[in-house]
Amino acid sequence: MRIALIHYHLRRGGVTSVLYNQANALIEAGDEALIISGEPNLDDKRLPQAGVEELRYDQFARDSGAKEEAIPRKAEILANNIIAAMKAHWGGPADILHVHNPMIRKNAALLSALEILRKRGLRLLLQNHDLSEDFRPDVYVGDEEYPENCHYSVINKRDYSFLHRAGLKTEGLHLLPNEVRPINVSQGLERKRYLYPVRAIRRKNIGEALLLSLFIPAGRTVAITLPPISEKEIPVYRRWVDFAREMELPVEFDVGLQESLSDTYGSALGIITTSVKEGFGFSFLEPWTAGRAVIGRRIHYVCRDFENADVRFKTFYSSLDIPRVYISTSILRKKMEETMTSIYRSFGQEPPRYVLSMIGEELLSRDTVDFGRLDEATQAGIIQVVNFNRTVYRDMADANPFLAGLADWQADEELIEENCRTVLANYGREQISKMLKGIYKSVIHNQVVHKISKNILLELYLDPLRLSLIGAQ
Repeated sequence: MRIALIHYHLRRGGVTSVLYNQANALIEAGDEALIISGEPNLDDKRLPQAGVEELRYDQFARDSGAKEEAIPRKAEILANNIIAAMKAHWGGPADILHVHNPMIRKNAALLSALEILRKRGLRLLLQNHDLSEDFRPDVYVGDEEYPENCHYSVINKRDYSFLHRAGLKTEGLHLLPNEVRPINVSQGLERKRYLYPVRAIRRKNIGEALLLSLFIPAGRTVAITLPPISEKEIPVYRRWVDFAREMELPVEFDVGLQESLSDTYGSALGIITTSVKEGFGFSFLEPWTAGRAVIGRRIHYVCRDFENADVRFKTFYSSLDIPRVYISTSILRKKMEETMTSIYRSFGQEPPRYVLSMIGEELLSRDTVDFGRLDEATQAGIIQVVNFNRTVYRDMADANPFLAGLADWQADEELIEENCRTVLANYGREQISKMLKGIYKSVIHNQVVHKISKNILLELYLDPLRLSLIGAQ
């Protein structure tokens, strides 16, 4: 088979890694792969690449006043240039165009270009790592429909369920987990850190990592690997860095800029995660392959998939409960209602009354509030009080067994070995390659007639009980 793997760019990150893994797996299996992107990595000669300038992000140009009437012409050019890239490489089109994250509107012409390509007879597989309906109105496509009568894939069962309920048929909708590659670890280093190996964007819940640092043994640190690169995210991150220094918290920042991944893992006692939202959830799987246990915040819809594959998570919590006495419920309720209203309006709708009512009713029905649902300013206030008031510190430990147990936590070596084997058996190259080939055969042989109801999809994702002020864009 000839497969064209398409993405906006080849910058360092999760989607790029997935795309490279897929290309390598195809070539190892005797198939042909061509990576087509708006920003090719010309320094990497290991895989066949083609650059199509029109695939690049154009969000900022669009936000500054790009004319929507120009999109049909741009889409025609983009479609023609994708075909030209395949012809230059193969002399003809690919058997399948495997497009990554097309439903995230980073390029105003892409969806229209894909429709043009579909009508010209090319087979499409649209793989979604993220969906804008999941509290991301900044990349929503507005009134434009999603491509119909083509195959879709997703990386977790929740997204599969939601897209199926929104109109996609099972014969044209596929679950395709990401491949997990083993992490090499430097040996012989002093193990002194609880490593959080992430790029520190808002939904990674950096404030909660700082809170955990107050409960770890003396002489240990929480170490965060990478800063954000988005102009919107950087100021929030810098405030956390300044706050941690002001509070004299045992937290290291940007360790991945000074040390290799192997070294950061080699110096880790264990891996923590405090993220409130993930697509696939590499952070729950990769560390076991490095001989390191994962502890921290459980994301149910992500961890459930892995547990069904027999990965076991031992030291996790579903929420960090903050007694309401330490929070102004009325102010928090107002913030959450305003955020939910803003999100709905960004999607071009008004929030139903019951949505706002559910927020207030849920807050008032509980004696505690999950730390992960709070905004950064409220989180910082909680951390400050816990840091300076031993009574509050003890209250937090009493309310959250996970925090109380951090002082004595030790990795379960038997669990690490079991989970490592399980992760590689279920998400390693051989298994994921087999799933990928099966999906490609389905794309070639099964024509589908279906379309997505955007209204149903939006309603499924915008659950007010899932609203996190740091997880909403």
